[in-house]
Order: sequence, then C-alpha cells, then structure tokens
Amino acid sequence: MQLCLFEDRAESFEPLTLTRPVFDLICGVTTLGDKQRRLLPGAKCGMLVRPALEALCRQSRPDDAVNDMAWLQAAPTLLVNGRWLPSEPSIALSPPPCLGVVNGQVAYALLTPTELKGLTADNIAAQLNALQADLQCWQASGTLVNYAWELVDRNGEQILCEFKETARNGRLTANAGAVLGPPEGMWVHATARVEPMVVADATRGPVIIDRGAVVHAFSRLEGPCYVGPQAQVFGAKIRAGTTLGPQCRIGGEVEASIVHGYSNKAHDGFLGHGYVGEWVNLGAGTHNSDLRNDYGEVTMTVGGLRVRTGLTKVGCFIGDHTKTGLGTLFNTGSNVGAFCNVLPTAGYAPKHVPSFTSWWNGALREAFTLEQMLTTAERAMQRRGVALTETHRELYTGLFHETAALRRRVMRESEQRALRRSA
Repeated sequence: MQLCLFEDRAESFEPLTLTRPVFDLICGVTTLGDKQRRLLPGAKCGMLVRPALEALCRQSRPDDAVNDMAWLQAAPTLLVNGRWLPSEPSIALSPPPCLGVVNGQVAYALLTPTELKGLTADNIAAQLNALQADLQCWQASGTLVNYAWELVDRNGEQILCEFKETARNGRLTANAGAVLGPPEGMWVHATARVEPMVVADATRGPVIIDRGAVVHAFSRLEGPCYVGPQAQVFGAKIRAGTTLGPQCRIGGEVEASIVHGYSNKAHDGFLGHGYVGEWVNLGAGTHNSDLRNDYGEVTMTVGGLRVRTGLTKVGCFIGDHTKTGLGTLFNTGSNVGAFCNVLPTAGYAPKHVPSFTSWWNGALREAFTLEQMLTTAERAMQRRGVALTETHRELYTGLFHETAALRRRVMRESEQRALRRSA
C-alpha cells in the first residue's frame, strides 16, 4: 500500500499556502504532512498539489511522486487530506475501498486502482465527496482544519501530544537553566545550548529545545512550547502554545504563535496568536494586537472575503518574504501577503495587505519591481546558507502575476477610502 497526500481548500489558508502545500503547515512540533506520513510508516509516498507548486515539491522532495497519476493508479493507495490533523499516530484501516470522514468531510480514502482512475489534483476533492454516497464510510478521529488560525489555536495541545515521541529521540535534562514544574517537562537536545539565567516553566506543559538551538540568558520559556533546530532565542519571553521553526531569530515577546522557519523577530515587540511564514523580517518594535477592546469575535480577510473566526484571540498572519519597518503596528486579525513591505505610520497598518504591495506614508501601493524583490529574497536566503533556485523564481514570478488582480482591486479600494476621508 502507498500513501498520497492531497490538498483542497488551500485558498482558505492564505497567505501561508501561497508558497507551500497545505500539508506543509506546522501545528505543534511537526507539519501536518509529517503527522500524516506516520499513519503508514515505510510506505512509498506521493502528493497531489496545485500545478504552481509542482516543481517546488519535486525539488524539495525528490523521492516522492508529485502529481504522478501513473504512480497513483498502480497500487492500492491511502489518500490523505492535507488539512487532516489526526488525533492518533496510527489508524485501523478497513479493506478498500472505504472512506474516513470527519463532520461530512473526507479525511482519508483507501482506494484500489479501479477507484483511482480519473482522479487528478484538480478534481480529487469533488470526486472523493461524490464517493461518500457509494462507499463504506467510517468516522475518522481528529480534526479537519479549515483556516490557519485553527492551527494556531490547537498548537499548544499538539505540542503536548507530540512531546513523548520527541523526547524519545534525544535526552531529558533538568540541568540547563531553572525548571519550574516537573524536571522531565523540559527536553533539551544534546547539541542545543541553554545559557545560564534561563527559566523554563513546565507547570502547564513541556518545553522542547531541538538540535543546535541556542537560548540566550534572561529568556523565559513557558510550556507547552517548541524551539526548532538552529533557532536562536535572544532574552525573549516565549509564552505557552508557541512553535519556533528552524533557523529563526526571536526576541521580545511571543505568545501562542507559530513562526514557520528562517524568519527574524530579533528585537523587542509583541507577536501573539499569529502565524508567520518563512524569510520574514519583523523590524524592531513591530507589534500586533490579538484581542479586540470589546472582547468580541475576530473577523479575518481570507481570499478577499471576510470570515468570522469564532475566536476572541487572533493576531496576524504573514506570508513569506514580507518585511516590516521599525515600530510597525498590526491590528487584530490582520492578513499580510507574501513579498510585502510594511512601514510604520501614525496608526495601524491595514488589516489586509495583499501580496507584492507596500504600505508607506499611509498609502497602499505597488512594492518594488519583481526583480528587486527577488534580489532581496536571494540575499536573505543566502544569509542562512540557502539558495534561491530557478524553481523559486518561477514560483514567485507566477504568484506575482496570479495575485495582480486582487492587489489592484485592494489598492483601488484603499485609495477610494482615503479620498472619502479627505473629503
């Protein structure tokens, strides 16, 4: 049997899924895809993704079959929805064909080559939904997440669930700094470094510091939290429910947030209940609000539409390669696209900043030229020893043209609002 991850409703997770498949999003210690691959350990893996991401996925996963329909239809396959957050590390499968369903949505499908015929990356969601009427359906465990803020909301509990498995791969220690709560609640990889005068509060959950990470003196880490490989924490306050991805540089205060990887928030400033993509740089004094003054439900703009989150605490969601200037302020429930340049004004930045735009002097406008932005991205990646490949360039160029219509519409609406205020 083989395993194939597929994505649907990727637009609901923008701006984070503009540059990656939905199953590459993080929740807890690992990505959704990492959790899903554990369902069939040792199985050959493949994926069905949007055409724009096909080349990037082939580059990053050379051993996986990407949008390979001949491979998909060659053997019985467990198709797993990339939005599925399993509650167990394994599942009991019935003989094919059968479906696993969560609240009427397909979490997984075990199909034979006969049922797999005709499936493509474009039609798989519709085809699987149609099969619910014809095949045996089982109630699957876990959750099918629908929006990025749901990953943030569940991040702390996922760290708790994954702690035991993570700890078995390294060593437990209570000697690296002061530990509040059970000593076994702090896990430090043998290659990580925790300086003196670091406090780890494990009273509500574990503190996990992965390989090569460095936690500088005068930092406070509250569990459940995870500091990823080669990340650096600079005298920061890391609150419960936070995941810091690989190669991040983090200072200030971070609460219940996910920083995907290779991003900088090295200086003072508050990040709360948000999700930051890769290669993002938050300038000193960048803050986001994550709670309305009236304690009401937060709404978000996703894909150009206003969406009710059902939550009272939602911060900012920032796409890859976005930069902020000194003292930038984000309002509650902000959505900032990829390759944005957000500079401070006398007030908050817009709650929706479309990709490849600049917020400057209180106006939303086209950012630098595409080539200038790619040059900046290349420099940022080189600083972490990562190359900007031709595949990256093609993806970002395609994304620039794909988002042009939305970008121009939002800029036009912003200009009209400014004219009405001046009148």
